[in-house]
Parts: sequence; structure tokens; C-alpha cells
Amino acid sequence: MGSAVLRRASSRRPRPAASPAPALSPERIIDAAFAVVAEVGLGAFSTRRLGERLGCEAMSIYHHFPSKQHLLDAMVDRALGSIELPAAGRRPAERVRALARAYRKMAMRHAAFYPYLAVHRLNTPRGVALLDHVIEAVGEVVPDAEGAARHFRALGYYLTGAALDETAGYARGPSAAEPVSDADVAAHCPHLAKAAAYFSESHWAATFELGLEALMARMEADGRRLRNAAPRGRR
Repeated sequence: MGSAVLRRASSRRPRPAASPAPALSPERIIDAAFAVVAEVGLGAFSTRRLGERLGCEAMSIYHHFPSKQHLLDAMVDRALGSIELPAAGRRPAERVRALARAYRKMAMRHAAFYPYLAVHRLNTPRGVALLDHVIEAVGEVVPDAEGAARHFRALGYYLTGAALDETAGYARGPSAAEPVSDADVAAHCPHLAKAAAYFSESHWAATFELGLEALMARMEADGRRLRNAAPRGRR
């Protein structure tokens, strides 16, 4: 009987209190925001869903970010801040190549969020700093303000298009209500059928490098032309 009393007494001991949820912080909110976007997509992302994930009311988020737009801007800066900038000392053209590859990797890391970032003006603190950094790198290859600006824009067109295609485009985009069958493509579009084997994800990196090298060949050629045309004292 004594042991039974002891067992009953021990069963009434208070259980340890559950560990409190981590305090809200801008970093924790941004982490959760990326996770929600990855789970439900940009279209379904909301501060209400984010609050549910964080275990708080949506209004609590606004103590750290005055609006949803401020939060999205912070997510843009976080994504841009994850771009690994090439180390100093590289040849100018290799530095631009490294920046391009690092940008593509960033887009793939944040694939669900990238369509938003792709059309953002990047007029956030990290955004303008990155733009300045890339223009400066391109300017080392093409020593002319107009030429550097045009090559910078052309590189941006390519990187944005390639990253959109790989994160949300051809392979993942919407399909026709009644798509043409593979059999019909093979029968009536033989060139497309033959090329389709190289459209898969396993070939994306090689295709990206092909386009990047085409851009870099022209960039480097323009740089050489400008240097050869400059007076000796200005080279």
C-alpha cells in the first residue's frame, strides 16, 4: 500500500513547463518568411500564414517590419547578401564570371522567392551596393562608361532570364489546357523532339555556361578594342 501511495504522489508531481518559444526577431521572421514562401508560394504568402508558423499574431510581426513590403524588402536584402562575392585579385573577366555564377546559385537557393526578386528594382541598401559592385567589375573589363553600362544591362538581362527560367519558367510554368502529346511532337516537330533531350535540368548548367561565355567573349573583345584604341598615355 505504501508503494501505491508513493506512485500516486509521484504521478501528481507538476510536469516541467514547456520551453518558451524563441523571442521574435527580424532574423527569425525572415527565416520563417522564406520557409512559408517555399511551402505555399508567393501568391499565398501572407503575414497571417507567417504568424501561424511563428506562433504569434500577425500584428506582432509589424513591431519589426512596418508593412509586408518592408518584410519583402528585407527578404530581398537577405537573398542578395547570400551572394558570394569573388575574392580580390582575380582577373577582371574571371571576377564577372564568378559574380554571374554566384547570382545564379542565389536564385536557385531561393527559387520560390526569386520571381519577386527578379522584378524588384533593387533599390534597397544591399541592392544598390550589389549593383554598384557589379558595374565596377564590368567596368574593369570594359573601360568605358557607356560600354560598361550596356554590358552590365546585357548581363542583367541574361542572368534574370536564365534564373527565372530555371526557378519558375519553362519546366515549372503553366501548361496548356490540352498539351500536345509527346507522340505528336515527335511526329510533327522533329527538330523540337530532338532538342528536347537537352532541355532537362541536368543540362541547365552547361546551357548557362554557353550563354555566359557568349556574353563574356563580346565583353572581353570590346575591352580589348577600347584599350587598343586609347592613346598610349591613357592605357
